[in-house]
Amino acid sequence: MFSDIFQRFIQQRPVATMVLVLLENFLNADQLDRWFNTVRQSQYTKDILFSSIIGLMLNVVCNIRPSVHSAYRDSEIQASVVALYAKLQNMELTTSQALVRYIAGEAETLLHHVGGTPLDVLPGYRVQFLDGNSIEGTEHRLDVLRGTTAGALPGKALVVFDPRLGLAVDVFPCEEGHAQERSLLPAVAATIQAREVYVMDRNFCVLEFLFDFHRRSAFFVARQHGNTPYKRLTGLKFVGNSATGKVFEQAVEITAPTGETLRIRRVVVTLNKPTRNDDKNLIILTNLPKEAADALKVAELYRARWGIETAFQKLESHLNSEVNTLGYPKAALFSFCLALVAFNIYAVVMAVLQATHPKKVIKDVVSEYYIAQEIDVAMDGVSIAMTENERAVFTQASPSELAIILLDIVSYVDLKKYEKNPRGPKKLPIKRTQFKG
Repeated sequence: MFSDIFQRFIQQRPVATMVLVLLENFLNADQLDRWFNTVRQSQYTKDILFSSIIGLMLNVVCNIRPSVHSAYRDSEIQASVVALYAKLQNMELTTSQALVRYIAGEAETLLHHVGGTPLDVLPGYRVQFLDGNSIEGTEHRLDVLRGTTAGALPGKALVVFDPRLGLAVDVFPCEEGHAQERSLLPAVAATIQAREVYVMDRNFCVLEFLFDFHRRSAFFVARQHGNTPYKRLTGLKFVGNSATGKVFEQAVEITAPTGETLRIRRVVVTLNKPTRNDDKNLIILTNLPKEAADALKVAELYRARWGIETAFQKLESHLNSEVNTLGYPKAALFSFCLALVAFNIYAVVMAVLQATHPKKVIKDVVSEYYIAQEIDVAMDGVSIAMTENERAVFTQASPSELAIILLDIVSYVDLKKYEKNPRGPKKLPIKRTQFKG
């Protein structure tokens, strides 16, 4: 089916090949440009196609090219680099958001055909993790920034992760880097579906937002903010021991600004070890019914939320998610959203590996550092080796056909090449004394 050269890449660089196959299917130029025309508002593609910008920026985000200008020099874009930057700085936030949602939907459909996804975190409910991310300060390339000492924050975003699928399923970008995360919550509330469970930090423990879940027949597991008022209905009752400490529970009542009241549960975990902020208690509010999740399960759900921090670390360490030369907010946020797209493609690769090795926990065995390293080194070669006929096969493949192709390619993966090398526990620092002569 494939040429000898491309078959050699499949056998020797299977992970990089899978990533390129996914890119060809999810982000092929014709399909992407058609999609762009359905979501754009005022932006147009007179000189530079949207698909060309995606291809160029993915090279930057995936660390295949060190900068936007370097990727431009290697691209086939005929327009000037000034025109390219103009396109980036005017990229509509609605387009960036829609791209993340679109690719997440494509990835989720494919994962159902691949198999190997774990069981629901909470049977009968869809659990989501909500967290915020501020884009790092930019270089002082804009005239208005050169007189300041600190780099400007070009934006921030709220991201929704699906822990079962391992995908970033939604994003809410904001151009104001210093805006409060709470100001973005009405946009999040408008997307909440019935029987969804949002697990979130105390920054999102806002009364009006919590009542939005109740009104939409959805649920929250939120760390209590210190300023969140509540009325005790019962005393604290010991429930049991969790992995992090003793768990207590009580019934409380909260009141919305409109006067509406809601009876919920307050779960208190007295921690065995204080947090890095020296918090000795972890206090969680939830409207989940006891039959769905007892207090121990609620504590476990919140503890799992800390995995979202790992997801952001992956974005920063394996992907160039924050291109600090892009001082314009729309450009920086577009780059961040493309990093989420690349993150989802990584997630599909991990899911295919999991489906092939069901007796192993792939995320505990495989180092994503080594996966990212292979992609950095081999993507150029794989792309050059792929013929137009092969490209057409991947572009036109249905989700079921694509799943078969990926499962065939992944059979060549030697897990030993990608195994983690866990370090031992850190040694206590040696207390040194100053020599006195």
